[in-house]
Amino acid sequence: MKRYFNLLFLVLFISCNTSEESQITERESRQLDFTSTVEFLNSDGQTVTEIDVAVADDDNSRSEGLMDVHDLPSNAGMLFIFEDEAERSFWMANTPLSLDIIYANADYEIVRIHRNTPPYSNEQILSELPAKYVVETNAGFTLSHDITEGMFIRIGN
Repeated sequence: MKRYFNLLFLVLFISCNTSEESQITERESRQLDFTSTVEFLNSDGQTVTEIDVAVADDDNSRSEGLMDVHDLPSNAGMLFIFEDEAERSFWMANTPLSLDIIYANADYEIVRIHRNTPPYSNEQILSELPAKYVVETNAGFTLSHDITEGMFIRIGN
């Protein structure tokens, strides 16, 4: 009998815990507004692929980034636009998704790609070279579309 009550308690505890976690995740998950596009161009200037992007072009939106975004469509990402070209540093604090982070300079050339960044990490992810634009996509995007450093981006409206 004692074993039955222990089992019943365990099932109820797990059930309640899972339900609470689900509600917290749904409540905290941010939805993005995709208002622009980014094309990835090969060395001949031909479009390799294109994604819809949410734009982060002020201090508040750049600081928030993809924090608390639990679902990012495969053909979407975030574009960070800075006023100047400088070495950049990003981190994954409060970001539940593994991402590819693509740094591009003022000439729209991709100067650095960090693939499969670890979620919730406080590790600094450096551009190592000056960058004015940063594109974040789902992890694996750059490999699956053969996007490499030295290629270019084009920003749509």
